[in-house]
Amino acid sequence: MHDDDLSVIETADQFDDPLDYLDSAGSDESPPDPEVMLPLLTDQDPSQRMLAARVFCELQDQRAIAPLIDLLDDVCPLVRVSAAYALGKNTSPDVVGALIELLAKDWNGYVRKGIVWALGNGGDRRALTPLIHALRTDISAVRLWAASSLAQIAKLEYEDVVATIAPLIEGLRRDSVAAVRSNCAWSIGQLCREMPSNVVYATAIDALIEALAEDEDLGVKDDARSALLKVGDPRGLQMIEELELEGLI
Repeated sequence: MHDDDLSVIETADQFDDPLDYLDSAGSDESPPDPEVMLPLLTDQDPSQRMLAARVFCELQDQRAIAPLIDLLDDVCPLVRVSAAYALGKNTSPDVVGALIELLAKDWNGYVRKGIVWALGNGGDRRALTPLIHALRTDISAVRLWAASSLAQIAKLEYEDVVATIAPLIEGLRRDSVAAVRSNCAWSIGQLCREMPSNVVYATAIDALIEALAEDEDLGVKDDARSALLKVGDPRGLQMIEELELEGLI
């Protein structure tokens, strides 16, 4: 456990998610100069380290990877989470092991959320098992990102799709948070588009149909419906038509 610098972060309400900065790349402002920002990654001031790490959420520069990995062990959680998001932008096989190790030990939920996003963006198969564990056991914000990240990685290999479908179905059926169930529905739909028509595929479609018909949350129903429409499965399309005729969706 880290002894966090409470002078940098006083309450969780003050936390600012570095993902918000990723959209700034398309602005009219000139991007920060990496030659200026790289030295700040090792600055003694935690606010400067955080600022520099956030810049590399927007910029890609291979020279930033090693110091960003070092920042994953920073005493300040804001620096760690910013570094995690930056490493999701500046992807490398060298990054994956460090992110997985931190996911297993970091007490801060914001940091773990950043890690699962970065692992999904990296697309490395080594992240599948820790992401499945996060989907099943972590806090809701982390589970939500884990569900989406799993689809990004698993779709690359059929055996990974098979390993991932079951925990996603479990999340769709049992997670207490509607947003997590919605992300599981989206991910199942993404993976079904990559699958042959077999028993695993049919089980996944059954889960989407079940969510469409039975989930109490309208958002989950809508995401299950969207997933089925994108997959184009005949059973799913028929169920959508029937429920629409009955006025149930």
